[in-house]
Amino acid sequence: MKKLVLGILAHVDSGKTTLSEAILYTTGKIKKLGRVDHRDSFLDTFSQERERGITIFSKQALFEHGGASFTLLDTPGHVDFSAETERTLQVLDYAILVVSAADGVQSHTQTLWRLLGKYRVPCFIFINKTDRPGADSRDAVADVKTKFGDSCVDFGAAAGDFYESAAMCDEALLNEYYETGAVGRDGIARAIAERKLFPVYCGSALKLKGVDRLLDGLAEYTLAPEPDDLPGARVFKISQDTRGERLTFVKVTGGIYRVRDAIPLPDGTTEKITGIRVYSGEKYESADEATQGAVCAFTGLTATRPGDGLGEGGVSRRAILEPVLTYRVELPDGFDPHTALGYFKTLEAEDPQLNVEWIEELREIRLRLMGEVQLEVLQSMVESRFGLRVGFGRGNIVYKETIADVAEGVGHFEPLRHYAEVHLILRPGARGSGMVVRSDCREDQLDRNWQRLILTHLLEKQHVGVLTGSPVTDIEVILVSGKAHVKHTEGGDFRQATYRALRQGLRSAHSILLEPYYDFTLTVPDENVGRALSDIQRMSGTFEPPLSADGTSTVRGRAPVSEMNDYAREVARYTRGAGRLSLAGGGYEPCHNADEVVAAIGYDCDADLDNPCDSVFCENGAGRIVKWNEVTAHMHLPAALAPRGKDRTAQEKIKKLGSQKDIFALDRELMSIFERTYGPVRRRRPEGDVDPFDQRPRSTPARRRASKPKNDGVEYLLVDGYNVIYAWDHLKALAADNVDAARSKLVNVLCNYRGYRKCEVILVFDAYRVKGSDREVETTGGITIVYTKEAETADTYIEKAAYDLSKEHFVRVVTSDALEQLIIFGSGALRVSSREFLEEVRAVEDEIRDIISRSL
Repeated sequence: MKKLVLGILAHVDSGKTTLSEAILYTTGKIKKLGRVDHRDSFLDTFSQERERGITIFSKQALFEHGGASFTLLDTPGHVDFSAETERTLQVLDYAILVVSAADGVQSHTQTLWRLLGKYRVPCFIFINKTDRPGADSRDAVADVKTKFGDSCVDFGAAAGDFYESAAMCDEALLNEYYETGAVGRDGIARAIAERKLFPVYCGSALKLKGVDRLLDGLAEYTLAPEPDDLPGARVFKISQDTRGERLTFVKVTGGIYRVRDAIPLPDGTTEKITGIRVYSGEKYESADEATQGAVCAFTGLTATRPGDGLGEGGVSRRAILEPVLTYRVELPDGFDPHTALGYFKTLEAEDPQLNVEWIEELREIRLRLMGEVQLEVLQSMVESRFGLRVGFGRGNIVYKETIADVAEGVGHFEPLRHYAEVHLILRPGARGSGMVVRSDCREDQLDRNWQRLILTHLLEKQHVGVLTGSPVTDIEVILVSGKAHVKHTEGGDFRQATYRALRQGLRSAHSILLEPYYDFTLTVPDENVGRALSDIQRMSGTFEPPLSADGTSTVRGRAPVSEMNDYAREVARYTRGAGRLSLAGGGYEPCHNADEVVAAIGYDCDADLDNPCDSVFCENGAGRIVKWNEVTAHMHLPAALAPRGKDRTAQEKIKKLGSQKDIFALDRELMSIFERTYGPVRRRRPEGDVDPFDQRPRSTPARRRASKPKNDGVEYLLVDGYNVIYAWDHLKALAADNVDAARSKLVNVLCNYRGYRKCEVILVFDAYRVKGSDREVETTGGITIVYTKEAETADTYIEKAAYDLSKEHFVRVVTSDALEQLIIFGSGALRVSSREFLEEVRAVEDEIRDIISRSL
C-alpha cells in the first residue's frame, strides 16, 4: 500500500477545514460530520480555533482510500498564520489547494500557489462551494486557468476535451494522444508528480458533492515516493501536550527511527528519542518505530526547531514568508522581564519567526508578528500556558535595506598580535533573493580554510544596514581577496575583519530602504469603488482596472503594509459591512517615504558599537582605529574596484565624456589605475606604432619591420547578456515577467545590429549555477550565443575570449561591470557600457528605418 502525506491549503473561508471533515467522514475515519460554525470540527481542537472559526495550527489525521494510506495535514488559511502553513509545505508529497467558487482565486491563494511551486509540491485543485447562489463552476475553472495557467485541467470535462487538455501539458502525453486518441493513467500520474499537470475537481464539501471523485483521483493519480535507506527526517512543528511535554513533529524521509535511538541534531549535539507518537486529531497511538513517509511526534528532543533536518538524509530549509510587523511586549508592573523573556523564548522555539529580542538599553522585549489576529492568539497562549497577562505596543513596520550599486568593502583588524584583512565586493541582488555569498578569491592568495571561515561569518548573523539599522537583504557578497599572518592570525580576527568589511562596503554604496507590501483584493459595492480607488492612491498603492459583476467591484493591486495595515476596518465602515479586504504578503519594495522613515528612526551607524564600520591598524605597537572612509589609504592589499572620489570609475566618467581627446584622457587614467592594481603593462607593438596613451608627436622611422596587423578587418563584439538585460529598462521590465522573452528580444536586436554593422557578435549568458551543465554554443541569425558551463561565469568567459581574440582582431566588449571593464582593458580590447551600447543600437535602428523608408 502506498503511503503519502497530503496537505490541504486555502485562503481563509474557502472551506478548507470543511473539506477535511468531508474527506474523513467519507472514508469512515469519523462518524459525525463536524462544522466550523458549530465549533465541533475534528481537527480544530485549540480553543482559539473554535472561538474564531479558523485554523491556527496544522493538524494531522490518518485515512485510507482506494488502496492508499494518507496522512492528512490541515493547515491555517489566515494570512497571519501563513508561516505555519509554509513549514507544513516542506513535508508534503501532494497538496489539495481549495478555491472558493464564490470568491475565485484570491491574493493569499496566489501566495500559496507560489509556495507550492517553490517547494515543488504536486497539487490537486478543488473548487469548493459550487452550490452557492451565483457560483458557476465553469467560470471558476476559467479563473483558475487564467491565474495558474492551462496546465490546470478540468477532470470533470467530457472525455475528448479532457484528453486534449491533458495532452497539451506534457510532450509524452501529447505523443500518446496522437497515437491512441487518449492518455493513460500512468502518464497522467507521472505528469502530476512532475508538476506539469494540475487536476481540477469541482463540488461542495459541506454537502459532500464531488468529494468521492476527488478521493478517487488522489488514489488513482498519485505515485509513492522512491525508497530511501539513508536515515533522515524533517522537523515541521514544535508543540507541547496537555502535560507540558515537548513534541517534535517530523516527517521521516528515509530509513527507520526507533525509540531510544540517539540522533545528531543540527547544533552538533546528540539526543535520544524517548517516544514516538502517531497523532490523528487530539488522540495518538504510541509506536516503537517510524519508517519512511511516517508523520509523527518524537518526545525527548529539546534542541530541535521547525525547519531542521535530522540525520544524514535530512535537509534544513529557510522559510520564505516573514513577519512584517514588530511589537513591544508590555508586562504587568513589577514582573521580572527576564522571566517573561524565558517564556517568549520557549514560544520562539516553536515558531522561530517570532524573532524574540531583548533590548538591553530599553529593558524591553520585542517580537515579530504577521498581524493583529496572531497577536491576539499569542496573548491568549501566554496567559493559558504561563499565567501571564501581557499587552503589546502598536506594531511597527519591519524595514530592510539593500544597495543600488556595486561597492568594495574593506575590513582590517590588526591590534597587537592579531591580523586579518578582508576585501568584499557587494552587488545588488534580485528582489527577494536575500543575502547570497560566494568566493572569487584565489587559494594562492588566501587559504581555502580562511575563505570558508569568512563565508561562515557572513552568514552566521543578521547584518544590518547603515540607514536605519534594519536587516540587509537582496545583496550578493563576493570574497575577492584577503590576507592572514602566519603567526598572529586567529579565527576571531577574520570575524572582526569580515564584519567591518561588509559594513564599510555598505557605507561606500548607495543604500536603499525597503518596506513590506501587501498584495490585496478589495471587493466593494459599485457605489463605493471611487472611494476605494482614491484611498489606494492616497496609500501609495497601485491597482489593476476594477472588475464589476452583480453590483460589486473587485480591485486587485499592491500597497505598502504601513499604509494598508488598518484599512480593513475603514472598508467595513464606509461600505456598511458590505466590503471585504483580502491581504497577502507581497514581498519588499523601495520605501515610498524613505526620507521620512530614516529621519524618524534616527539611526546613527557610526555610533553603533555592535556593528563597526571602521578598521583597526597596528601603529607603534598598538591598535589604532581608522575611519571607514580612510581605510583604503591604509589597507595592505590592492583594491579590486577602481577607487571613488578623485579616480571615479570609468562607468561614472564615460557618461560625461564626448570627444576623442576625452576618451584618450580617460584611457590614460584607466591605465594608471590598472597598473597600480596589477603592475606595469608591457605592450608588444610593431616598431613605429604610436602609443594611444602618449599624444606626443613622433618621427616616422626610415624602415619598418614587416608585421601582421592586429586588425584584419574583422570586428568582434562580446556582449554580457544578463548585464545588458538588467541595464536596459525595457528588457529589465520584460525579464521581470519572462526572462526567456527578454533573452529572445536581445537576440533579435543583436541580429539586426550584426546585419547592419557586419561584425561578429558573441552573446554570453551565465549558466554557472546550473549543476552539471556543460558549455553550450549555438548560432542564431548569424550571431553566436554561449551559455557558460557550471562554475564558469560570463565574466570569466568574456575575459578569456577578449584576451584570445584581441591578439588578432579588433574587439569590443559590452558590459557595465566595473571590475570586468578594468580587466578587459588590460587585454587590449575596448569596452563599452551597456547604456552606451543602447544608444548605439538605437542609432543603428534609426539608420535601418531611414534606409527602408527611402527604398519605399
